[in-house]
Amino acid sequence: MRGLDWLGTRLARHLTAPGKLPAHRATSSPEKLAATLRRGDVLLVEGSSRISSAIRYLTQSTWSHAALCVRTPLDSRGRPVRGDCLLEADVTAGVRRVPLNHYWHQHTRICRPVGLTEEEISALIAHAEARLGHQYDLRNIVDLARYLIRTPPVPSRYRRRMLALGSGDPTRAICSSLIAEAFQAVRYPILPDSDVLPSSDPACLHCYQELLHIRHHSLFAPCDFDISPYFDIIKPTLCAGFDPHRLQWSEPPA
Repeated sequence: MRGLDWLGTRLARHLTAPGKLPAHRATSSPEKLAATLRRGDVLLVEGSSRISSAIRYLTQSTWSHAALCVRTPLDSRGRPVRGDCLLEADVTAGVRRVPLNHYWHQHTRICRPVGLTEEEISALIAHAEARLGHQYDLRNIVDLARYLIRTPPVPSRYRRRMLALGSGDPTRAICSSLIAEAFQAVRYPILPDSDVLPSSDPACLHCYQELLHIRHHSLFAPCDFDISPYFDIIKPTLCAGFDPHRLQWSEPPA
């Protein structure tokens, strides 16, 4: 086991180096991002490292990383709130808090849960913060590393499970499983499995009821918060009062 941890650590250092392909530019200014983000939001990050490329391949999505907003960046007067506002599971540093400016210039997306009370948001944040100091599941890194040597033709039905081949140690985590577990702690859905069954109500024999089943948190990927029907996609540029008539376009060459 120690040998595998050592290998995971060495691989983590290699995989967190910048990749060959450049990431997309940020689609909103730092000021608009800070003014829009709220407690309980999930911030998705595209990322540009080698490990980001592996995760994007396995999930066939834009997003390789997820962080939970644990403190609203600005107060009611638009002033910065003291302290780091994001919580994440970093490959080398483990579960930690980071400032928003860590991702200011990267391509991001805000996913916002709907209908949670302030008490429920505080509970999910407390659940995540209780994991501070836990280490990233480095055995997950060993699984991911293979996909950077060559992009293999892995069938799509197996790709997601490649992200869940870690140690299973509760003191270890990956970014999306850490946040998924926190939302499941307050019984908020992300992408639950469901069964549609006939209703047991004798007065409505043709009715059906949908029963949701919680998926194990280790099977969630960052993109699941994006495609979940239970999270709003919040775009800072639109929230700031976008007016297409005020845009200045350069004239095309004659």
